[in-house]
Amino acid sequence: MWSADEVAGLCYTHYSTKLPKQGKPDPNRQWTLLAAVVKVESATEREACLNVGNLQVTKEVVAMGTGTKCIGHARMRKTGDILNDSHAEVVAKRSFQRYLLHQLWLAASHQQGSIFSPGTESGKWKLKPHITFIFFCSHTPCGDASIIPMTKPEDQPCELVSRKDPTRHSAECSGNHDPVGPENKRKMEETARDHVIKRIKTVIGDSTCEVTERIAAQYVPGNQQNIQDTDPSCSEFITDGQREILMCAKETGLIGTKVMDVYRTGAKCVLGERDDARRPGVEYHHVGLLRVKPGRGDRTCSMSCSDKLARWNVLGCQGALLMHLLQHPVYLSAIVVGKCPYSQEVMRRAVIERCQHISFLPDGFHVQEVKMLQSNLQFKHSRHAIQTAHANGKAKLVPCGAAISWSAVPEQPLDVTSNGFKQGTTKKGIGSCQTRCGGGPGSVRWNFSMYSKG
Repeated sequence: MWSADEVAGLCYTHYSTKLPKQGKPDPNRQWTLLAAVVKVESATEREACLNVGNLQVTKEVVAMGTGTKCIGHARMRKTGDILNDSHAEVVAKRSFQRYLLHQLWLAASHQQGSIFSPGTESGKWKLKPHITFIFFCSHTPCGDASIIPMTKPEDQPCELVSRKDPTRHSAECSGNHDPVGPENKRKMEETARDHVIKRIKTVIGDSTCEVTERIAAQYVPGNQQNIQDTDPSCSEFITDGQREILMCAKETGLIGTKVMDVYRTGAKCVLGERDDARRPGVEYHHVGLLRVKPGRGDRTCSMSCSDKLARWNVLGCQGALLMHLLQHPVYLSAIVVGKCPYSQEVMRRAVIERCQHISFLPDGFHVQEVKMLQSNLQFKHSRHAIQTAHANGKAKLVPCGAAISWSAVPEQPLDVTSNGFKQGTTKKGIGSCQTRCGGGPGSVRWNFSMYSKG
């Protein structure tokens, strides 16, 4: 019906041909992220009966977003005229909500081509059964889904914590810790002195598990089948340190391979939540935690894209306002990720498994078993693509400061924003209707009120 490469190619083509140059990164020194929603429309039951063996499936990009920035707490506004979160995934989701609202207006106006049909409840609408939506993102979402075991140290986008200097780490990837105080510094220095390789051989079935404690390189050798059959959480033959390493390897399918480190996320654990251990190697992060996006100085209040995707996978992508008009939530049927560091198990943990304990949801809501796939096609303006193209260049590569929002709607389909406002907005113009983004909270509320009056 469709493939991951087909979806990625469709999104990349749309980005290149439908979006203007304004808001896109300078390929000589900037990179950005891309996300989109693709509508998949299969044949209806009637068409399937009439055209057996020649079923047509149409795919169309209906929402798209780019961006890498997020504003801090101090710059947030209650009036809804600023975008707090301009990461590509969130911008695309807002654009998708604009598309859904327009489709609801078409249905309520009895016009042709709407994706909705009347529901069984009065005044409510439901998605037509032959229509589904795929979410595409050019990179794994920030937060929990980005904490992926790595087997090549050179692939680490953040600096490795070495045995010789365990206190050294990239500021970009630091957790929500206070600056290292004298007591913590002393403890870390003691850790450095004790940083010796301890090889502990433990018999697990017929295999030998050789564990290297407190170093960046962790190895889980031995007979793969025997280790797979062992439950690390309850084995009486292994220590706590070995158990954590073995659990990590088993969950990510890396039994028998050398796990050098984990790809780190800049997203910080929420206040009051368990914090990252920041130990060398695979123990740098704790997984499964709620995180907020990093900010420059001023802490943000925006949850990581992994957390937001997990929420959308339970509550739907329509938002609270549109739910007043819908009989059922609008769920994603699949998530496709572009070529980048990726783990199917980690994505599933971040988006689905963390929410499986949720119960007592309202009728129609559930934890969606969303399909997850990765494409082999790389986004041309991704960080890795730009770095590769300018490997010998001296210019510092930086994330693009602008964000693009595009939606398949007839009025104002495109917005380019910077620092949360429409590009070109002056201080005097802040707060006016003319400077509001089409996908911003203020505009969405206004459009919803117009729909309700109509």
